[in-house]
Amino acid sequence: MERRVLESLLAGDDEASVIALATLRGGATYWVSDGAQPAGQHAGVFSRRLRRMRMHGLEPLGLERAVQLVREHGRPVRTGMIDAADRTWTTLLFLTEDGSALVACAGWPLPLVKKPPL
Repeated sequence: MERRVLESLLAGDDEASVIALATLRGGATYWVSDGAQPAGQHAGVFSRRLRRMRMHGLEPLGLERAVQLVREHGRPVRTGMIDAADRTWTTLLFLTEDGSALVACAGWPLPLVKKPPL
């Protein structure tokens, strides 16, 4: 998927979409899957990941809502990720099967990785 197309899909005003768009425009790397998987499969996986993140004290931005929206969508979805250029933030995307619309997105900070001494 071309960057400009992905940018156009992130036109929502929810906080996760706004951050995703800013991150993408800031030089982030990204990928979008070529194929789609059943919505229920993704909702189940990311519902479990949400519980695990919360157990570790992390509250991902918009993930609970994204799981709900994917479940309600009920049709296969494509996934994607946007990783900030400085590796401080990642965004999870759920797109319609044909990639023409954003179903939901969520994001969370990435742990800081200390560089080994020279």
